[in-house]
Amino acid sequence: MTTEDATEVVVVGAGPTGLALAYELALAGVETLVLEKLPQRIEQVKGGGIQPRTAELLESRGLLEPLLARVVPGDPVGGHFGALPVPLDCTPWRTRHPHPIAVAQWELEEVLEARAVAAGVRVVRGAAVSGVEQDEAGVLVSADATRVRARYLVACDGGHSAVRKLLGLPFPGRPGTHRAVLADIRLAEVSPLVPGRLGHMSSLMRQAGGYWAMTAPLGDDRYRFTFGRAEQTDGDDDSAVTPEEISTALKALYGPEVVLGSVQNASRFTDATRQLEHYRVGRVLFAGDAAHIHPPLGGQGLNLGVQDAFNLGWKLAAVLRGRAGDTLLDSYHAERHPVGAQVLHHTSAQRVLADPKPSEDVAALRDIVIDLLRLPDANRHMAGLISGLSLRYELPGTHPLVGQRLPDPEVTAESGRVRLSALFRAGQAVLLDLAGVVPADVRLPPGVDLVRARCADRQDVGAAAVLVRPDGYVCWVADTVEEAATCGDALATALYGGGAG
Repeated sequence: MTTEDATEVVVVGAGPTGLALAYELALAGVETLVLEKLPQRIEQVKGGGIQPRTAELLESRGLLEPLLARVVPGDPVGGHFGALPVPLDCTPWRTRHPHPIAVAQWELEEVLEARAVAAGVRVVRGAAVSGVEQDEAGVLVSADATRVRARYLVACDGGHSAVRKLLGLPFPGRPGTHRAVLADIRLAEVSPLVPGRLGHMSSLMRQAGGYWAMTAPLGDDRYRFTFGRAEQTDGDDDSAVTPEEISTALKALYGPEVVLGSVQNASRFTDATRQLEHYRVGRVLFAGDAAHIHPPLGGQGLNLGVQDAFNLGWKLAAVLRGRAGDTLLDSYHAERHPVGAQVLHHTSAQRVLADPKPSEDVAALRDIVIDLLRLPDANRHMAGLISGLSLRYELPGTHPLVGQRLPDPEVTAESGRVRLSALFRAGQAVLLDLAGVVPADVRLPPGVDLVRARCADRQDVGAAAVLVRPDGYVCWVADTVEEAATCGDALATALYGGGAG
């Protein structure tokens, strides 16, 4: 990269959110540059699980299979709410991925980056953003000695976002009151108290010696060790984590026979809860932790960010390709800000339930919530919330399918029998005609693939024809030939808000 450069989109941050967004843009042929301040990827487990809805989205792009080869060995178990000992059952949501998938964050980043670079994305590391200036035509980004002109910038640079600070944007919410340590370690010696196999989060938790911890075995004597003081209330400690600190906690929790072999990496985190008021500021947009942070409970952070990327990517590409007016980008904030707010809300509730030193009242509340989670309807509701499978966007239209995700049945298309998810590999919207109701001379909006197919049971989809956005949500439905007869303009309106501006 030269000292003067130009591109269509600059993405700041090469974490899962930024790389997923870059790949989505590259699928649409958008020239994309990713700037990452770190000189190289840190091989830290960090976000260690892919939720079912994220797994569905990754599968729709052919990204899940290479990740499954990297899964940490363990028993397939449901997710959790507040670390309570009741697995969340996602099977009622008709998903092929009913359990969280244990994959280290850096492994997801590696797969995403390889696919993005192969599609034409440029990733520049060791490039810390130091300036952001925008006007009506674009954004000028300074990173060390480099200046890059782009039509749009997307900040995916984490909870301490440099872009957010450079623009002077407030990040309202609650500061952290509890701090903890996340460390990837190797153990030279273990005790019977150390978990031997990955399982439900509640089985990995332990309290002893004034500490609480979650220890996840990763194989080959490797562990993800998350711990804190049960009485800790100071959330402002930024000091480096030492091996001695980790060793002391290990011995207090699991016995003096436990011997720390090595520390691969370690960092501190807090339970701070904050959210940007606006995910779009002119030609700068925010996604992932740059837009929202919350207590790390329920396996939400990585997944919330990747789903931000899937929502934003096709919209930004549509605007850049002239398929939609610039106002389509406003729908990104309108759809994703409430989702982020909901995650902040329920992770705050989980924080109370997971308190390692609960008051008598909180202990009573835990007992009540545990009983509720054992009820099928309550478990289904919470499983849908935590997994992302129950998300429904408020889109125009009265049909009950509008705004919902579809399950992933097998369909018989001209190419043969395929899973519905396989139709979205190219990142296009799909007009799925299951009953021959779409006219042969239909005028398709750009960026839409027409697929005439059959389901063994049409109720697997629930309509004669559906238009599904690139991020997998239904935006138009027809049940009859009459409804589909003049669908051309309706498709463009449903997808892009009426077409190019």
